[in-house]
Amino acid sequence: MKQPQIASLDHLVLTVGDLEATLTFYSDVLGMTVERFTATDGSKRHALKFGTQKINVHRWGAEYDPKAAHPGPGSTDMCLLSETPLDDWEQHFTAHKVEIEEGPVSRTGATGPLQSLYIRDPDGNLIEVSTPV
Repeated sequence: MKQPQIASLDHLVLTVGDLEATLTFYSDVLGMTVERFTATDGSKRHALKFGTQKINVHRWGAEYDPKAAHPGPGSTDMCLLSETPLDDWEQHFTAHKVEIEEGPVSRTGATGPLQSLYIRDPDGNLIEVSTPV
């Protein structure tokens, strides 16, 4: 029997302290589209869409089941790929008063070398914005 394999990531869940602050940050600062939708169980939910991916957003203390064993704000570290030059991102972050924690620095991503900038969202999650080299 051939071993099953995963093809791609559809979505991940980000648990946050302040839902509206998070939606505003990811839409205004990172250019994601906010989606408000009704799940199949009838609950009202929120997601951030970009490219062919999305991040579902759960408010801490009001997560949807099933959920991570220990969900909580500020526990995520993710890398987001961009075709926009990092110089443009630096200017954009400065204009939005978002501190660049580190970078630009060289890193290695899933498909090869990257140049990266590191910032934090309102909950302190580490966000790496990268361009392929």
